[in-house]
Amino acid sequence: MNRRTFLTTIPLVWGLPAMAAGSPLRTLFQQEGDEQICAQKFEIALAAGLQHEPIGDVVVEIGRSFLGTPYLAHALEVPGEERLVINMRGLDCVSFYENALVLARCIKMGTNTFEAYTDQLRLLRYRGGKIDGYASRLHYTSDYIYDNDKKGVWKDITKEIGGVPMKKVVNFMSTHPKAYRQIRDGKGVLEKIAAMEEAVNARTTYYIPKKNVESVVPRLRNGDILGFTTSMEGLDTSHTGILVKEHGRTQVLHAPLAGKQVVVSESSLPEYLKRNTKMTGIIVARPLEV
Repeated sequence: MNRRTFLTTIPLVWGLPAMAAGSPLRTLFQQEGDEQICAQKFEIALAAGLQHEPIGDVVVEIGRSFLGTPYLAHALEVPGEERLVINMRGLDCVSFYENALVLARCIKMGTNTFEAYTDQLRLLRYRGGKIDGYASRLHYTSDYIYDNDKKGVWKDITKEIGGVPMKKVVNFMSTHPKAYRQIRDGKGVLEKIAAMEEAVNARTTYYIPKKNVESVVPRLRNGDILGFTTSMEGLDTSHTGILVKEHGRTQVLHAPLAGKQVVVSESSLPEYLKRNTKMTGIIVARPLEV
């Protein structure tokens, strides 16, 4: 089975019957279908031989298998205390690249089980890989990239390919607490979020300014994870995606709100940035082989 067969076969998972209830993983927040989607992606990816490909290429191929998946705003925000949220049926820009990277890591490690998937998802999504309340989730892209660089999931290559310091104060969550149910209703959560933001602001975050992106394109690779920096006050980035670099073109594979589903940008990366006036540049994280 080749890659294109993989991409055309994977949507068949939607027609699979739900597995029986009673799995210990039901303590996680998931709905019927997620385990089946995960299993089907593993099965078809292995049949296509993706385990032998560079991890960046695997990230892209898994990402492509989500093409057409509906956009779901605030995909990780569910009622109750903080716990691992699993949803492969509707994705926002973060949960999209998370799923592509987590599945790719499992495939490369040869740990093709739903339990391994949930372990890797927890590792990526939470500070130090441990769930300890709402503030332990990696909410800001620069913090997400920093923590996963430390964990060896990827390497932040922004500085080495020409990045400059991003002089930006991150404080949107603490200055807009009413916009977040967990901060608004949780005792002591606001203080923990503010402390997290203070730690983020104490670091130097690098980015590639929009005007310089075209010049660094030759140094980018298929499967690089992109954070799109923003001029919006209090935020480091406003969007994320996966770089697709094939056949002489450099595009963005992502879950944009405007598209309402996972798509590949029609325009090149530099053109995409130019058309989005509030985007100021990119942060680049390169997945590491496992």
